[in-house]
Amino acid sequence: MYVNGFIVPVPEDSKEAYREVAEKFWPIARDHGCIGHVEAWEADVKDGQWTDFRKAVALEPGEKVVFSWMVWPDQQTADEAHEKMMADERMKEWGDGSDMPFDGKRMVVGGFEVIVDNAA
Repeated sequence: MYVNGFIVPVPEDSKEAYREVAEKFWPIARDHGCIGHVEAWEADVKDGQWTDFRKAVALEPGEKVVFSWMVWPDQQTADEAHEKMMADERMKEWGDGSDMPFDGKRMVVGGFEVIVDNAA
């Protein structure tokens, strides 16, 4: 299993627009091999002494942090899916991405190999 993780700053008044984009993106990711997708809106994010989610994305007044992840069977599937998703016809709806309801330049992205996976 492999996970792509993200934190992204989103204007508070764009919560619904962000959720709609995420909902439309899921079928594209699923069709290219993603097996799970979670988008979580900031509810209890504390300020850290040295670093925190807000500092990581240079949060500005009126913004919230979204923490999200996509689960893939393996890194190869995730890597191969990236280009396929970008070429998918359904992605054209968002054009060059400049009118997305978030600032992609301040998004933090990473890929992670799962070392523990528990569920109740």
